[in-house]
Amino acid sequence: MDRSARMRKQRIGKLLWDFSLPTIVGMLVSSLYNVIARIFVGRGIGSLAIAATTVAFPIMILLMAVSLLIGVGATSLISLKLGEQKKDEAEKVAGNAMTMLIILPAALAVLFLLFTEPILIAFGASAAVLPYARDFTRIIMLGSVFGSISMGMNNFIRAEGNPAMAMSTQILGAVVSVALNYVFIFIFHWGIKGAALATILAQLISAIWVLSYFFTGRSLVKIHWKNLKPAWPVLSGIMAIGFAPFAMQTAACIQQLILNQTLMFYGGDLALAAIGIVMSISMLLVMPVLGLGQGAQPIIGYNYGACQYQRVKETWKTAVLAGTGIAVAGYMALHIWPLQLVGLFSKGDTALTTMTVHAMLTFFALLPVVGFQVVSSMYFQAVGKARQAAILSLSRQFLIFIPLLLILPRFWGIDGVWRTAPIADGLSVALTAGFIYFEMKKMRQEETRQPSEDK
Repeated sequence: MDRSARMRKQRIGKLLWDFSLPTIVGMLVSSLYNVIARIFVGRGIGSLAIAATTVAFPIMILLMAVSLLIGVGATSLISLKLGEQKKDEAEKVAGNAMTMLIILPAALAVLFLLFTEPILIAFGASAAVLPYARDFTRIIMLGSVFGSISMGMNNFIRAEGNPAMAMSTQILGAVVSVALNYVFIFIFHWGIKGAALATILAQLISAIWVLSYFFTGRSLVKIHWKNLKPAWPVLSGIMAIGFAPFAMQTAACIQQLILNQTLMFYGGDLALAAIGIVMSISMLLVMPVLGLGQGAQPIIGYNYGACQYQRVKETWKTAVLAGTGIAVAGYMALHIWPLQLVGLFSKGDTALTTMTVHAMLTFFALLPVVGFQVVSSMYFQAVGKARQAAILSLSRQFLIFIPLLLILPRFWGIDGVWRTAPIADGLSVALTAGFIYFEMKKMRQEETRQPSEDK
């Protein structure tokens, strides 16, 4: 059965499994390498180095935002165009997207390198943390294009129906990064510079791997030189759909900036290190759900483009149930092994361990509902409904989280910071439920119109 026939006819449970499992494995491996890298930083360098990676985190989020603006927007369009049997248009989207995945991160890198220290101080770097943060982020920015190509174009591979290849890209980058982190930190003793160098070299190898897939004839969607020239109608379509994840990541950047400043005020460098550990564990918990949502996106996008609404609804429902199961399993793990999880990073630092365990359990109090919110938000991206996707993506991290972050610590101090996350989760889930209700109602109306229109 060819890829198009699979999208139209194969049982949804089997299709979602085939698409999501490689993506989830890839996301887990990718998360694990970030977690292991931070463990190496904590154990090999110390808590100030963990705080430095926390300060650098908004910059890395911004780079990811650019990759998602182009990568996710192009992926959704490629899936829709393939579903409409318009392969030439899908290839034009891929070519334009590749060009922007090079230009945009390169421009950001130049801007950052011109204003490194003011940016890092604004992101919460204290005098003690600044040297570590400066060494780390300068190297990361010099390799920003590699990460953009690797992440952005790997989504194209998934869109054309080859999730196993997309998974192999993530596994390759993760394995290389972990190996190089160990060598550079514990054998060569290069410190925080070694951690950054390991990251960008892994991204370089992943980028070469992805490009080889498109330029050696293995891909369904081809990269033609003529399509690399930017065309505004194509770029505007990509950015309209990709704006939702871009806005979400940009909001996350602003959120992390305010979070870092708040934590410095109420808890100092120790609190910055604690949130760095919490964010690492968060990746392990949330990335599998994101992987599930990404696996569902091409199935939803293709069938929506082909007007097979029953398959669209079935894919969404199955993905929500699976995502909720993953989130519940993560929630249970947090409560069974909190000290063990935090102890991996803290190198026997009792004060850091105590603060981080309390922060983690409070921060993820409503983790079980995250599966529904993430999958549903990604549904709107998959069907090309940019406005709804943008609102839902922004709701938790910007529209709700940031106001709470500015208010709650005034009453509860550092605990107000930790309590912001579960309250934001609950409110954003309620908003998402409303959007999904009206979307499903509209789809039922479309289904009832189809028979009369077909006649």
